[in-house]
Amino acid sequence: MNTPRYKRILLKLSGHAFKGGRPFGIDAGLVGTICRQIKHVQSMGVEVAVVVGGGNFWRGEEAEKQFGMDRGTADYAGMLATVINALVLQDGLEKIGVVTRTQTAIDIQKVAEPYIRRRAIRHLEKGRVVIFAAGTGNPYVTTDTAAALRAIEIGAQAVLLTKDNVDGIYSADPKKDPKATRFDTLTYLQAINLRLEVMDATALSLCMEHKLPIIVFNFMAKKGIERAVTGETIGTIVTGG
Repeated sequence: MNTPRYKRILLKLSGHAFKGGRPFGIDAGLVGTICRQIKHVQSMGVEVAVVVGGGNFWRGEEAEKQFGMDRGTADYAGMLATVINALVLQDGLEKIGVVTRTQTAIDIQKVAEPYIRRRAIRHLEKGRVVIFAAGTGNPYVTTDTAAALRAIEIGAQAVLLTKDNVDGIYSADPKKDPKATRFDTLTYLQAINLRLEVMDATALSLCMEHKLPIIVFNFMAKKGIERAVTGETIGTIVTGG
């Protein structure tokens, strides 16, 4: 078994990681694959926290454009979508014996704990996976920014970022441009200045300020999460250079 490079990580799962090839909703088989990968990484002694997106159900920006919905209200609806994904992931992990806690940035105490930084850290220290849902609890803020913020708050050593079935960061959208090339490494400033849509500028700036590495990869690659945690070359890593 390879030695982990990072003791504590923040895994950001986009809504795409839950729906797989479906146009909408949740692919149970795919969620099971994610859960098994998380369990394996945890068995290596790595403390794992997860931030989930909700784009497989709802995107506030799209609702604003399509329905003329108030953006703040649309974003709150999106936060509820992330809670659904968090509970699905929690259930999948617990079924394979992984003790899990879900914390939300908006109060839904019937189904999850409120987000409390010190409690989250204590859960991690006790070997529990902690899932963070509802973003930061604020509209107009992406779950990528929530991932960067939570990672800094809990003292994670890296952010592992999954992006819509893409195996790294490219010079252009590889689904649209066959000539797009993948970067092995980037600096934070390069990612910001080239507008490569790795994360939004706020999230990148937070990671840059706190020197927090970002690893962008395809979790469906064989042992993808394990390879990222052990420092094997996979996807694209964004650092200070």
